[in-house]
This record gives sequence, structure tokens and C-alpha cells, in this order.
Amino acid sequence: MLVLLPPSEGKASSGRGAPLKPESLSLPGLTAAREAVLAELVELCSGDEDKAREVLGLSEGLRGEVAKNAELRTAGARPAGEIYTGVLYDSLGLASLDTAAKRRAGRSLLVFSGLWGAVGVTDRIPSYRCSMGVKLPGLGALGAHWRAPMASVLPEVAGSGLVLDLRSAAYAAAWKPKGEVAGRTVSVRVLHAPTRKVVSHFNKATKGRIVRSLLTAGADPTGPAELVEALGDLGYVVEAQAPVKAGQAWSLDVLVDEVH
Repeated sequence: MLVLLPPSEGKASSGRGAPLKPESLSLPGLTAAREAVLAELVELCSGDEDKAREVLGLSEGLRGEVAKNAELRTAGARPAGEIYTGVLYDSLGLASLDTAAKRRAGRSLLVFSGLWGAVGVTDRIPSYRCSMGVKLPGLGALGAHWRAPMASVLPEVAGSGLVLDLRSAAYAAAWKPKGEVAGRTVSVRVLHAPTRKVVSHFNKATKGRIVRSLLTAGADPTGPAELVEALGDLGYVVEAQAPVKAGQAWSLDVLVDEVH
């Protein structure tokens, strides 16, 4: 099973670890594309601070993020699972998983990123600020920048198993599973059970809990039907819809009563 996660806007500090080693990151086929984004981001943030804030869509209160980006090559690096924070990652609770579940997380979780493309939760990265919606002056829109590299790398990474897609729309644009891979990909929505409306905050929390439940239980569904069965066994109320034509992903609605 391969689980695709969005990053978090807010991130923990880099800390005092050794600096980034780009060659050590997972998915080495993305190295050249990563270097292109990294080089331009560092250059942008080492120059006019106001221009960098405008490009990155940062408020005055986030001015310090520009200086952080300027030092990405020398800043300390920590496992991505420690860098990403927020509702989904709090509910996922990687640090509190048992040893076996942590190993499963290291094998199966990929976090999508405007800067890195995608990284594993054990990959060591510095804290940064660069969303997938950014348009860098030289590279243009990052979603478009990542499409070709992702299309060449991700199908092999997906292997022959289930792809559980929990990404938000901006990050889903960087790689859309096609063909045979799409047929075993499941995208997830979280709906308020009585109204069937999409929930917001609780959406992220529920997705984090789903991943934690699967990791803790040691569940390894091989396809959409097996995922529905596994989530039902874990106490979730789900409704699945098969694709209407070949080359499309399955959709899975998780029904919740709480919407906070």
C-alpha cells in the first residue's frame, strides 16, 4: 500500500541536525527537479524580501519564513515526519506509533511538497515554506513543474498494490494516477453523515486517524475492495464508488457525525 499525503503549511523548526543531503532523499528520480526548485527558492529568498513574500504568498507576520528559505542548504535537517505538523499529522501521531507501525509508515507514506516533489516520512529535510500553488519567476507554477518528473517516477513506486490518495487538490495536481494504477487508486472524502456535506477541519483529523488505524492494525489492503473491508473492521463507516470508466480512480466517502 502506498499512501499519498499533503504536507502542512506550518512546520516544526529544523533543529540542530546535520544539513540537507539531497542525494539521500527517497525517489532519486526527482533529484534534478528538486535541485531546480531549491536553487531558485534559495536565490529568490536571498534577495528582495518583499518580492519573495509576494511570490510565496506570505503575510507580513510570516516574513521570517523568507530568511528560513534562504538558508535551506545549511539549516539542520530532521525526518519529514517530525517537520510536518498540523491537524492531520497530530492525528496520525507518527512519534507514538509502535516500532512495527513506524516501519510500515516508513515504507508506505509519501508526503507531497512544492519544494521536494514527494518525500518519505523518514527523509531528513529542513523546515521550509513553499506551497505547490507557488509560481517561481524562473520555473513557473510548481504543480506543472512536477508533473513530468512525477509521471516518470511514481508509477514504479506505486508497484502493484493499493494507492490511498489523501492529498488536497493543489498537491493532487502534481501527479494524477493513470491507466492501470488509477484502477487501484482510492481518493478519500470525509462527509458529515446526516447532511452528506464535505467537512473541513475534521476532514484532516479523520484522514490522519485512518492512516494511523491502518498502520497500527498492520492492515495492508491490496485493492479498493480490501480497503473498504479493512476500514469497516476498524470501525469506520465508508461508502465506495467504483470508477465509471477505465483510467479513473475509485472514490471513498468516510462518514462522520462530528464536524468540528
